[in-house]
Amino acid sequence: MRKSILTDVITIDNEIQHGKPVLKGTRLPIAVIIGSLAGGMTYDEVIQEYAVTREQILASLAYFSELLRLNYFKISF
Repeated sequence: MRKSILTDVITIDNEIQHGKPVLKGTRLPIAVIIGSLAGGMTYDEVIQEYAVTREQILASLAYFSELLRLNYFKISF
């Protein structure tokens, strides 16, 4: 996904959700979108539940993917 699409769809503002990335024009953190998908919801269910668009879902996934690419997380089980 192009960077401009990410910045058109996602914003970070310290005054909204304590600076967590949210969908622009909302207070909905992208973590909610990612968590809903990880929990088994379909795109259509997420769209209906949170009144978001497919583009917003894809931008949320792209943003999360970019975070993972840029950061290394060591997880121990």
